[in-house]
Amino acid sequence: MSGTAELSRYECRICWHVYDPAAGDEVWQIAPGTAFADLPESWHCPNCDAERHQFLPLDAEDRDA
Repeated sequence: MSGTAELSRYECRICWHVYDPAAGDEVWQIAPGTAFADLPESWHCPNCDAERHQFLPLDAEDRDA
């Protein structure tokens, strides 16, 4: 991984769940450190089952909020 974009957090437009690569996803058994771009195509939001295209990247300044 080479850049902060790969480790950006992404937010679901439906339920506002945030995928944080530092934490991974216990529901889908995604290991911590897995970038959003590296999630399997079958991955859906663990809260509302929305597909990946429903997620938007969070701005870098939002990370510290």
